[in-house]
Amino acid sequence: MKLPFVISLPHCSSLVPRAARETVFLSDEEIEESTDVGTKEIFGVLPARVVLRAPWSRIFVDLNRGAHQRGSKGVIAQVDYFGRPVYGTGLSPGEEEAEQRLREYYRPYHNRLKRAVDRPDIKGLVDCHSLNGVGPPEAPDRGKKRKDIVLSNNGDTAGEVDPTLGKTTCPAEAVNQIKQAFQEAGFSVAINDPYSGGFILRHHGQEARKMGKVALQIEINQDLFVEPVTKRIAAEKLEGVRARVVQCMVASLAHMVRMAQL
Repeated sequence: MKLPFVISLPHCSSLVPRAARETVFLSDEEIEESTDVGTKEIFGVLPARVVLRAPWSRIFVDLNRGAHQRGSKGVIAQVDYFGRPVYGTGLSPGEEEAEQRLREYYRPYHNRLKRAVDRPDIKGLVDCHSLNGVGPPEAPDRGKKRKDIVLSNNGDTAGEVDPTLGKTTCPAEAVNQIKQAFQEAGFSVAINDPYSGGFILRHHGQEARKMGKVALQIEINQDLFVEPVTKRIAAEKLEGVRARVVQCMVASLAHMVRMAQL
């Protein structure tokens, strides 16, 4: 039985179109470091009615940014989270190229996401990510060791409303129930720390909430399933982590449906 949720995987790809790849200064390995490794393998197998997977790397176009965000780590990033320049000197995309990327790659994903969330049989959205075990140089928590799971609902560290951020996308009670489920499965868990949610959660999640639905962002620590040196997925680690995460998520999503109208 499929759960009535949309699963979004906006950073699951490391691919860059060939024409654009020629302008990117980063190596293939460095591009891979901007990928949310493991999200396809862990969250992409959830029995949800809709699973959306980004076809291209966030280095090419970042689906978890607003179309208007044009800063150094905006929708067309100029530096990665390690502070490295994305493009060679004089090769950054101009306005025409940026608009083409938005038109051909960015907006189609968001249009599909909106149509999916708007469906009457859909009760909520889960935007799924993975993060480095220690905050990289350009992150808000640089140098700090991170929890196994980070849950975000655009609120404070208890899942309650943060007046500086606006409305939450999922009731605090539901977020804390999900936290407890993961903790009982042996994971360490933080709420809205270091991230309270990206553009997808804030935009599509708020729209979902207006319809009586719920939305949550979840991040999983890559150290749980990658090799320490190569940072490649370790199949034996991944299998065990995936089984625990799927069990927690299936139970949690069912709980989120029950909480949707609070």
